[in-house]
Amino acid sequence: MTKTTLRTRVLLGTVAAAALGAGTFGAVTANAAGPAAVAAADATQSRNTTQSTHLTADAAVRAAQAALDAAQDANHKVTVAVVDRNGNTVVTLRGDGAGPQSYESAVRKAYTAVSWNAPTSELAGRLAQAPHLKDIPNTLFLAGGVPVTAKGAPIAGIGVAGAPSGDLDEKFAQAGVAALAR
Repeated sequence: MTKTTLRTRVLLGTVAAAALGAGTFGAVTANAAGPAAVAAADATQSRNTTQSTHLTADAAVRAAQAALDAAQDANHKVTVAVVDRNGNTVVTLRGDGAGPQSYESAVRKAYTAVSWNAPTSELAGRLAQAPHLKDIPNTLFLAGGVPVTAKGAPIAGIGVAGAPSGDLDEKFAQAGVAALAR
């Protein structure tokens, strides 16, 4: 074992003390600046952001399944789509034997319902006064789409397509909304 000289021991002690002091100073500085910086960031965000309510994926699946079940109980082959408040598809269920056109129609009905916060059967009636509405991309003004609301604001849309009439499609979509109330 080698002996360290007094000079080496003093040098090592000084280096260790300096490292410990620098670490403590850095931690104190970081902690002192941390909460103030976070509070400033939170204040800025609260003035520049909003909060919104969204339907959960689980709720969207339950609503879609309830709508599909209602159609199947009535012996109709349909597709059900649920879109979020921004019109993005959350879930689509294509029932056995549903026609190929029903997929896109269900999505577009759901999108239209959430966009205007109204059933698409009601919106179809507005086309007489404003025929240009049908030209808006991704919309479909046929009965079968209904909005899902929270505190009066649309948070999702449910669209059903494939039954022999839009009234039936809408009835099945309403079954999806009703499932969310349970």
